[in-house]
Amino acid sequence: MITLYGSGQSRSFRALWALEEAAVEYQYQEVKIGSSDAGGTRHPEYLKINCQGKAPTLVDGALILTESAAMVNYIAALAPEKQLMPINNPAAKARYDDFCFFMMSDLEQPLWSKGKHKFVLPEEHRLDGMFETAKWEFKRSLAALDNFIQDQPFVLGEQFSCADILLAQTLNWAERFEFELPEKLLKYRDRMYQREACIKALEIVNA
Repeated sequence: MITLYGSGQSRSFRALWALEEAAVEYQYQEVKIGSSDAGGTRHPEYLKINCQGKAPTLVDGALILTESAAMVNYIAALAPEKQLMPINNPAAKARYDDFCFFMMSDLEQPLWSKGKHKFVLPEEHRLDGMFETAKWEFKRSLAALDNFIQDQPFVLGEQFSCADILLAQTLNWAERFEFELPEKLLKYRDRMYQREACIKALEIVNA
């Protein structure tokens, strides 16, 4: 059985949501990020499966994954009948990958930079001045995002996919980190978060 180690609405929520969408059997284990106590990401037992001491971690038998985008794609592959990512169309899969890589390397990057300099890095390495740079970078990425999704109901057009999970969770993260978002994207995020699988995942992390 798949075990997902996660924490609240961090990146682990993407994988939890994908598991609910895929309707595969799994168990969820809440972990305390940065704690060296039992159940923490810096505890020696946890470091055996994730040497970086971060969340999430997905374990499926001998397979261990520590990157959230890899997790959602693996979960999608386990349930091809759910059509959570293109399977048999190389061009469609390439477009899907193109968007996912943009998400992880471009759109998400300013959010993580702000988080690191706000509360993750040791205080002597934090730079308050980078917050304006992060805001500028995110705004620039939003312009590129508009070219990806335009006026489509989903990232891939008419079909919901794990790319929508990545995008909706990232937009939610951006709002929590006080980045400005256009109304169109907030409405898109709200629509995705009304999906039954997302609601179930929220119930799990809020329990």
